[in-house]
Amino acid sequence: MFGRAPKKSDNTKYYEILGVPKTASQDDLKKAYRKAAIKNHPDKGGDPEKFKELAQAYEVLSDPEKREIYDQYGEDALKEGMGGGGAHVDPFDIFSSFFGPSFGGGGGSSRGRRQRRGEDVVHPLKVSLEDLYNGTSKKLSLSRNVLCSKCKGKGSKSGASMRCPGCQGSGMKVTIRQLGPSMIQQMQQPCNECKGTGESINEKDRCPGCKGEKVVQEKKVLEVHVEKGMQHSQKITFPGEADEAPDTVTGDIVFVLQQKDHAKFKRKGDDLFYEHTLSLTEALCGFQFALTHLDNRQLLIKSNPGEVVKPDQFKAINDEGMPMYQRPFMKGKLYIHFTVEFPDSLAPEQCKALEAILPPKPASNKLTDMEIDECEETTMHDVNNIEEEMRRKQAHAAQEAYEEDEEMHGGAQRVQCAQQ
Repeated sequence: MFGRAPKKSDNTKYYEILGVPKTASQDDLKKAYRKAAIKNHPDKGGDPEKFKELAQAYEVLSDPEKREIYDQYGEDALKEGMGGGGAHVDPFDIFSSFFGPSFGGGGGSSRGRRQRRGEDVVHPLKVSLEDLYNGTSKKLSLSRNVLCSKCKGKGSKSGASMRCPGCQGSGMKVTIRQLGPSMIQQMQQPCNECKGTGESINEKDRCPGCKGEKVVQEKKVLEVHVEKGMQHSQKITFPGEADEAPDTVTGDIVFVLQQKDHAKFKRKGDDLFYEHTLSLTEALCGFQFALTHLDNRQLLIKSNPGEVVKPDQFKAINDEGMPMYQRPFMKGKLYIHFTVEFPDSLAPEQCKALEAILPPKPASNKLTDMEIDECEETTMHDVNNIEEEMRRKQAHAAQEAYEEDEEMHGGAQRVQCAQQ
């Protein structure tokens, strides 16, 4: 056939395009092409050139004869016509062989129509703050529809189907309802005979695997990797793993992270907040305690000698907050919010002892006996929630104003009636 053996050229490029080793099986090639083609499909915003390269690589390597020639002599031998490799490959036809005739038929017309895209399936995924701090993997078992392997998504043994007589192939039915004289209501809904497909399959010709439904249920386990520093509501996407359907680009499965509340820590961006209550003695005389972090490390938290911690005070520790997403070696700050717990009451001897060691009372606040006699005695009461008290007062004032307004209008009407 050839006068001389063809010159050897690059024979690894196609394997690199698909991301598989030269020892890859046909199943490995299918999985690699399927995943990469969905990701790079032009209708999903992918790279058209990459999409073409994937189709070319898969078309050669999936054919045993062409693959053998490619492995021995490389890409140039195929371009010269060995194994029929010089023929033009339509990437959309290759894609359609996996997902059905999605572009409206074969040949050059396949690109004339845009392929319908299946819906994405969204699942909430509950995670703890520890999961987001340390990173974790979760295996989840899901059920989804896949094209029936027996009939390749045709629904029939012969691969034939006919136009649904109920909707004349449109997939929709129009019903008209009489609402009244000269009033009608027109409604459009999916045809119940063909379930909106527009096709009807003879009962005897129906595929025994899917009973004419074209798809069957499959259980699949997905491993979801939650990376360090991910946020509440962040999405993790598995391209092309949603329900399959004929003539449709398979949608994605999307997991949306839902962070559960933590008993001790609160998160704000890359920072963590921790609440800690001190006794009055600790606030005045010093304290130390062990803080258990989200990775179970024990942090020693202590005050400086002679330092006084005030109620509602914040202190920060650098690099002990949340890891930053995709930069896990960088962390935010850990803020500790201190609440000081005061005793309910003190005995007289405790007051005297404290007065002896604490700074003296301001001289301006001391009153003489005569000044005290001239003052009126008052009684203070506790206000547990000042905001609630203010709301109650406003509601009471509004009610009084309403009643006063009612009385004024009623009185005016009565006076007017008396004058008449």
